[in-house]
Amino acid sequence: MKTGNPGLRAEIQQARPFESPAQEAFLNLVRTAATLEHAFEDGLKRYRVTATQYNVLRILRGAGEGGLCRNEVNARMIAPVPDATRLLDRLEARGYVERHREADDRRFVTARISGAGLELLERMERPVAELHEAQLGHLSAPELRQLSALLERARAGSG
Repeated sequence: MKTGNPGLRAEIQQARPFESPAQEAFLNLVRTAATLEHAFEDGLKRYRVTATQYNVLRILRGAGEGGLCRNEVNARMIAPVPDATRLLDRLEARGYVERHREADDRRFVTARISGAGLELLERMERPVAELHEAQLGHLSAPELRQLSALLERARAGSG
């Protein structure tokens, strides 16, 4: 079944209809995610952190004093990365993360957010909220809840 919505087709200059509503929805989702992510990355440039680094700092802030090991951080990320160790290395080199080896098992390394990392997140809080509002504020609260619910259902159905 071919769909007739010209929105995405016009945006990507595709003359042929999509093969299915599922294909159109998938491509709309990917295009929207890329557009929002690009704008979010631009908004973070002045803080000299990427969206992935920002995500890790928020995860570690939420973990509290106990911190987390690399695998736990990666499991909680919005988009897990193949080399979380290097990501943590970069954040540690900038003073935003502290890592400690456990005395009992030297292979186990716990990462914690540093005071500088907490200060950075505090400075970013309002600008990031304003960025989210600029990106999605034109949708009503019920529409945003519906969008979130649909996206969660899509993820649940993808295996």
